Amino acid sequence: MLAPLVFAHRLEEPRLLAAAALAFVAFCAASSAVYLVNDLADREQDRQHPLKRLRPIASGELSARVAAIAAAVAAGLAAAIALRLGTGFTAVLAGYLALNLLYTFAFKHIVILDVMSIAGGFVLRVAGGALAIAVVVSSWLLLCTTFVALFLAFSKRRHELLLMTDNATAQRRVLDHYSPVFLDQMINVTTASTVLCYALYAAAPETQARLGTPYLVATLPMVLYGIFRFLYLLYQRPGPRNPTEAILLDVPFLANLALWAGTVVALVYAH
Repeated sequence: MLAPLVFAHRLEEPRLLAAAALAFVAFCAASSAVYLVNDLADREQDRQHPLKRLRPIASGELSARVAAIAAAVAAGLAAAIALRLGTGFTAVLAGYLALNLLYTFAFKHIVILDVMSIAGGFVLRVAGGALAIAVVVSSWLLLCTTFVALFLAFSKRRHELLLMTDNATAQRRVLDHYSPVFLDQMINVTTASTVLCYALYAAAPETQARLGTPYLVATLPMVLYGIFRFLYLLYQRPGPRNPTEAILLDVPFLANLALWAGTVVALVYAH
């Protein structure tokens, strides 16, 4: 959600940095509230999962009452910060909370809509980041965020389906409507869409004019490597952790991510 600040060429303005930081904290608090509510709702199913059964609520380490209070406090903190950042940001944050509550209690049981709901949450974060600093978010950025989020969500569903095998639907009912072949097709579609969208964004004349550099396309190999590395972990090195968690411990992926971020900042600001 800090991407709008970087790509709007406003990273050097302390006031906007502070606003973006507040927006980040607000969404972190909102996400915490959402995860607590989701874990409360799913605690019985999570107890059948090899890793999720170790979560504080599912394991009984954290009581349902304390978790509910913590969720309310986190949501209240998010709302208080949002009000300081204006009505537009507040509306987006409220939409984010509403979407995630709908996901927890309804959408996550509806095939395809479950994944699209997850992607919608990431798009709202980017939109919120733009509203917090009063810049117009690029349609390209929203499209890239959408495809990346769909790619990650479909990959997570595939991992869940194969990890739980015959017991998958007991842990998540919607998995009964998925198959490895279907999910592989969805991953292929979103992979191609992500790469194409980023390539068009990086090469677009309006992007070059806005960022003041024609060389953003030089970061495309890093994007390709990041996607290929993720797919490598998903297909060639499957494990108990879902792939979105696995990449946070994968040194080559993290090094490539740092290189991409550093290159983008250098290209946009070093002139």
